[in-house]
Amino acid sequence: MARFRDRKTLQKLAAAQASIHSHFNPDRNLNRRDIFKQNRATALAEWRQLAA
Repeated sequence: MARFRDRKTLQKLAAAQASIHSHFNPDRNLNRRDIFKQNRATALAEWRQLAA
């Protein structure tokens, strides 16, 4: 937190990072392998579409 001059900036970054992290890293132990892999592939395809 020392590198951020404003608390709002830190909160914005943390909120954005949390939404991306939860999108790409769902709880593995809650899903079967095939469903987990399908969700990961869907998330990656969506990310590539947004980044293009």
